[in-house]
Amino acid sequence: MTDERPVSTETLAYKILTGAQMAQLLENGSFAGAPVDLADGFVHLSAAGQVQGTLDKHFAGQEDLHIACVDLAAVANALKWEVSRGGALFPHLYAPLPLSAVTAHGPVWRDTSGCVILPGLD
Repeated sequence: MTDERPVSTETLAYKILTGAQMAQLLENGSFAGAPVDLADGFVHLSAAGQVQGTLDKHFAGQEDLHIACVDLAAVANALKWEVSRGGALFPHLYAPLPLSAVTAHGPVWRDTSGCVILPGLD
């Protein structure tokens, strides 16, 4: 029997957090998840090309948002790429997000055209 789970070559993913959630991650050293994560049973992450769409769809109009850059190798044992919005594969973390896997983080910033600037890519 072969393993037919999709495999991605992405090495980083991103978690969008409210200010309070970011503070919790920094204070506790891990983040169990937002209400939607807890309801779904996994922490929702986005690949780099998915962050803009996730922000626009699920966080429209919200302020005090942050983005944490996650090293996928550090959470590989609990990570699955699964079909989600529009049939695209999204990274889902079936464990709390450990601060040790976060390589960079910062507030949501957009360039002059409105595109999100991801932390850690400067």
